[in-house]
Amino acid sequence: MELDAIVLSDALSSVAIAGLSAGERAVRVARRAGATRVWVLDRTEQAARPIAASPPGDLAPHLDRAGHDLVAWRAGRTCPVLVVRADQLVHSPLVAPLVAAPPADGIAIAVGPDDAYAGALLATGARAAHAIEALARGDSDAAIAAAATARVPHGEIARHPIATPEQRSAAHRMLYRILIKPQDNAITRYLYRPISFRLTRLLVWTPITPNQVSYLVAALVAIGCWLTAHARMDLAISGTAIILAASYLDCCDGEIARVKLMSSRLGAWIDTIVDELSSVGYMVALGWHCHLAFGRGYLGDLGFDPWIAALGLGVLTYGWSMYCIYYNIIVGVGSANSQDYAGSFEVIPGAQPNSVRLRPAIAKAIAPRRELPRWLAVIATYAPYLIRRDFIAWGALVLVILHWTQISFASFILGGVGTSMIVTIDHVKLRRLRRSIRRGGQLLEPAS
Repeated sequence: MELDAIVLSDALSSVAIAGLSAGERAVRVARRAGATRVWVLDRTEQAARPIAASPPGDLAPHLDRAGHDLVAWRAGRTCPVLVVRADQLVHSPLVAPLVAAPPADGIAIAVGPDDAYAGALLATGARAAHAIEALARGDSDAAIAAAATARVPHGEIARHPIATPEQRSAAHRMLYRILIKPQDNAITRYLYRPISFRLTRLLVWTPITPNQVSYLVAALVAIGCWLTAHARMDLAISGTAIILAASYLDCCDGEIARVKLMSSRLGAWIDTIVDELSSVGYMVALGWHCHLAFGRGYLGDLGFDPWIAALGLGVLTYGWSMYCIYYNIIVGVGSANSQDYAGSFEVIPGAQPNSVRLRPAIAKAIAPRRELPRWLAVIATYAPYLIRRDFIAWGALVLVILHWTQISFASFILGGVGTSMIVTIDHVKLRRLRRSIRRGGQLLEPAS
């Protein structure tokens, strides 16, 4: 739906939390909620008046310049109006529930656990026009919220006061909780996040954008691959260490984007492409290193160079796997993040008559028939980590330090072959599912 937003600014709106002022953060929250137009109303320049002092029919004599400008900005518009206070730290869960279920003609307000007004409201229909008039007169949003027709509890990590140094410190701690993702595995949680969090806390106070971090990661990976692609083992170790360092920095682009509300589809694509090209680039560099360091006779007289042959196989399987993965996330899931890859889908009703859409199926856990031995339970728990990029980066460094670059390269090739086999099966199933839907005469809605 079309949406206008008004951000109420005052002296506290200039307070910065995690590198972003409260006022600018409120504007970004409004835009993320779907507002195509945002008006910042400076309340420090308006004198508050009681609502009863200025009846709607006699509006003009009671307006100051800011009020006149607001009315002119809104003139002729009938879409809902979102009002957000910027005298506190606000985040998307404050307004998302309001926009998700707007009243037909009324005022919905965000409330906290104590059922008190939380500093955000959504006005629709005739109530939207009345809210604009009240704000133009200088009335408080709290007075408008008193006439609410719906009270909507806000989500978690939605708002925090910032009036005192203690409150600002607590606001920082609350906001950084959004960086803790439940799907983080033990390696990410204990090896990566403690360092990437500290880097992110520094970078958010700089003008560096998440996309610029991704470009820097790409540059570091290119340097690391160039060093690795030499016969000397010390250069291979240095190159692999640089690539590992780049993987830590790679965690920061998404963290900065979430904290500063800068996430974008383009940024997700840049991050994903850099990640995939990094894996392929390092595999190629490692294979070339083995070609130079061990020579074509490493496995005996085969009549061909096994390293070059393995490189060709690796490029082929990695390329095919990337095609299958991106077909899956773009066509099936509607995402730009390879982590959203779905192994299977289920068909659900679409928004239009005789239409359906695909939804990633929730993986079902397989319960063992009997309790596993402890050693086997440990393997079953932690084996999936071995194929994740964060483990591979550390594993590659360990193998290179031990001068086992040939084992590291072989692991990459075997991993590429195994992955290509799995995603090929999933790809064929997805193609067949889409084909069967079309043959059945149903309209398949695009993924979103």
